[in-house]
Amino acid sequence: MGIITKILGSIYTVYEDGKRFECRARGLFRHTGEIPLVGDVVELSSDDAGTATMQKILPRRNEFIRPPVANVDIMVIVASAAIPVTEPFLIDRMAAVALNAGVRPIVCINKADINYADELFRIYSHAALPVFRVSASTGEGIDELINALYGGTSVLTGNSGVGKSSILNVLGLEIAVGEVSDKLGRGRHTTRHVEIHTLRNTKGPVAYVIDTPGFSSFDTGKMSLTEQADIEHGFPEFEPFLGSCRFRDCVHVKEPGCAVLDALASSAIDASRHRSYVRLLEVAKELKAREYK
Repeated sequence: MGIITKILGSIYTVYEDGKRFECRARGLFRHTGEIPLVGDVVELSSDDAGTATMQKILPRRNEFIRPPVANVDIMVIVASAAIPVTEPFLIDRMAAVALNAGVRPIVCINKADINYADELFRIYSHAALPVFRVSASTGEGIDELINALYGGTSVLTGNSGVGKSSILNVLGLEIAVGEVSDKLGRGRHTTRHVEIHTLRNTKGPVAYVIDTPGFSSFDTGKMSLTEQADIEHGFPEFEPFLGSCRFRDCVHVKEPGCAVLDALASSAIDASRHRSYVRLLEVAKELKAREYK
C-alpha cells in the first residue's frame, strides 16, 4: 500500500514502504470516474523495468473537493490578529466542517510576536478546541504545535497572509513565502499544488502535513453544512446542553427554555461562537432556498 503525496497532471507521486514512485493510474479509472486525491491510500503494481501503475484506491475516511485531499486526521486553522486579521466566523466555519468530516480541528494563532491575540485565544480556549499561539518568526509555540501533529495527516489552511507557508518552513519544509499586500492585507498565493510533506520525529512517530493553495481555495461552499444537527455538532461546547431544551425542535436562537441560550447567558458558551452558529444557520437557509428555486 502506498500514499499519494503529490499530483502533477497525470503523474502521481506515491510513497510505498519508504520508496518513491512516479506513476500513472490505470485506464480503468477513466471509465469508473474515480479521481485519485492527495492522501489516498492506493495499491500499485510494477513491471520488470520498475515502472509502477496505480491499480486501486482504498476506501477513504473522508475527502474534500477543493483542495482535493483525502484521509485527513487534523485540520490546522491558521489565524492571525495582526495584518491580516482573521474573522472568527472563518475559523468557526472551517472547524464545524472539519468536525462533521471526522477531522480534528486545531486553531493556530500565528504572529504572536506582533499581536498576542488575547481575544482569539480566549474564544477558542473556552470553545473546547485545541488552540496554540505561535510565531513563525521567533519560533514561539512551534514545539507544542509539532507535538499535536504527530501520528496523523494534517492539512494547514487559513486566509492568505496569516503565515501558513512560514509555519511550514519552521516545521522544516521548504515552501515559497509571499509578501502580504499592504493595501488588501492579504498574502500572495505561493503554493500552486497540493502536496504531502513528511515531518519526522527522531523519537519515532511520523506526521504527514498537506500544504494547500490558500484559504480562498478551500471551497467551503461545496462543503457547506445544510442541516441544523450538523451545524450544532460543529460546536463542541454546545454538546452538554443539546437535548435539554424545552422544545425538541429548538433551534437555539430565541426559543424559551433553550438550554443552549441559558448556557450563553451564563457565559458557558461564548457570544462570538453563538453568533457564528446563528450565521451558519442563515447560510444553510439561503442554500436550501436556492436549491428549492
